[in-house]
Amino acid sequence: MKGVVGGSAKRRWRNLVIPVVGLVVLSMLVPLVFLLGLHSGSHSNGDATHQRNSQPNPLRPIDQHDDAGKREKSEEFGNNSKRGGNDTGFSTPADLPKQGFSMPADLPKQAQPVINVGPVVKNYTGEHRRSADESDLICEFRFGSYCLWRREHKEKMEDAVVKRMKDLLFVARAYYPSIAKLPSFEKLSHEMKQTIQEFERVLSETTTDKDLPPGNGKRISKMEVVIAKAKSCPVDCNNVDKKFRQLVDMTEDESSFHMKQSAFLYQLAAQTMPKSLHCLSMRLTVECFRSSFDTEPALVEKFLNPDLYHYVVFSTNILASSVVINSTVMHAKKSEKHVFHLLTDRENYFAMKFWYFNNKYKEASVQVLNIEDMKLFDHHKVAPTLLSLPEEFRVSFRRVDEMSFSLSRTEYISMFSHSHYLLPKIFRTLEKVVVLEDDVVVQSDLSVLWNIDMGEKVNGAVQFCAVKLAQLKNYFSRNNIYENSCAWTSGINVIDLSRWRAHNISETYQRLVQEMGREEGTSETAALSASLLTFQGLVYALDDSWMLSGLGRNYGIDLESVNSAAMLHFDGNMKPWLELGIPKYRSFWKKFLNQQDSFLNDCNVNQ
Repeated sequence: MKGVVGGSAKRRWRNLVIPVVGLVVLSMLVPLVFLLGLHSGSHSNGDATHQRNSQPNPLRPIDQHDDAGKREKSEEFGNNSKRGGNDTGFSTPADLPKQGFSMPADLPKQAQPVINVGPVVKNYTGEHRRSADESDLICEFRFGSYCLWRREHKEKMEDAVVKRMKDLLFVARAYYPSIAKLPSFEKLSHEMKQTIQEFERVLSETTTDKDLPPGNGKRISKMEVVIAKAKSCPVDCNNVDKKFRQLVDMTEDESSFHMKQSAFLYQLAAQTMPKSLHCLSMRLTVECFRSSFDTEPALVEKFLNPDLYHYVVFSTNILASSVVINSTVMHAKKSEKHVFHLLTDRENYFAMKFWYFNNKYKEASVQVLNIEDMKLFDHHKVAPTLLSLPEEFRVSFRRVDEMSFSLSRTEYISMFSHSHYLLPKIFRTLEKVVVLEDDVVVQSDLSVLWNIDMGEKVNGAVQFCAVKLAQLKNYFSRNNIYENSCAWTSGINVIDLSRWRAHNISETYQRLVQEMGREEGTSETAALSASLLTFQGLVYALDDSWMLSGLGRNYGIDLESVNSAAMLHFDGNMKPWLELGIPKYRSFWKKFLNQQDSFLNDCNVNQ
């Protein structure tokens, strides 16, 4: 009995050994099959997640994306804006190709209307077709003035043969997986694969018709024959349709990635100091340390005299500030009464000081101040004073209940920065100042501004009624908002410092920024909201003819309007001292530079 039991146990173990060995063999063979690329006959139905190649090339080899899955659809909107220096907050989804410049994470989605605080890069891929106008609106909503620049510089595509080859390649790729599954069409499958790879090789080396290799007509004819054979095969139309959709989605993703990267490069060009300006700043700084000069006592008295016309300019750009001052003085009837206070940072202070000591602007006086060395805080506060320039916001409006962008619009607002709220502490002896941005050009006498009776108002500014406070009420934590009040814009602002002090404007602004910063979590949005609320009911509306805005972002302004404007405001990323600057407006800015200055010529500024 014992022997019988032992024999049956051995037989049972022998029966178990066979399936175990089979499983071991299969576990070794399956990975080898995939490693050797022998899985072409077992493609999925297109439900897998599409993993993109690290190279964003829509013409990559077919084996790398045969099993591409459906792209996840999304309708997300982000935020964007600000002056060029801080306008690079780009992001990209984790599955986009990581090529070129890296991009930070996406900004959180906000409720409508959108106050943008960095270039919008979130995907927008709706289920419905859009017109060309809607595409432009979507582009501007996401990328701002980059879309305007791109539209103006778009090159006409004349490469019909290359486009035809790409179309044929996509059709062949759509049919290839279905043909590869049919054992009886192995020869056609092999021919299709070779033809596709040949097309990919040519298109990877060529982007224009003139660069196509000889004999390209034969390749196209061969591809057309192969596609005709594939269409005659008994394939599953659903599989071909899915593959077409995958290829279209992949192409849209690649296009979106390149759009984001192009917009990033545009913003990088807008915020980067040109080589010529960097050269000028360094040369002037060196010369400043080599020289010795003191401010004349008579000038010190003029800087403190409240009876003169005092202008304040915040800037780190020597050329820009020089054009502002020069254009103002050139149109002034009594230049000796004009006093300019240029507020800059420690890095540019010595270059600015040397420049304005050696360059005279008729009989006007220029004072250069380093705001970072000023003692503007109470004794118990140790935080340094840092210079902040006026901020430019892009505000987009869209009806939440509408999928179409036909009712959408994007507006741009230039607003005071934190440094502007230090004016009463910086100029304690003055009662009135005119604040000019460094991207303006004056074309008329500004002396009349000093005779304006603003009543009890504090800030004389050009109103911007395209944006009203009611449209921004989602960003205000208060209920006491004058909803029909227009927004105002910086560029030229007449400031009554005596009434500013009486209304405690600076303290009100700081308190609102802190309150809104805690609620909204976005300092830029809080700054815009706080500025509008701080001056609510205290803005004196200057006539619209005082300033023409948009010369740094709008190609459509006619030259007659530019010539007749009292002041030109180059707000936007396309500043006139950059290569991005709009050519037909740049001459209005450039004519106020001294073309004979040796420093400008040595640094190729005038070229």
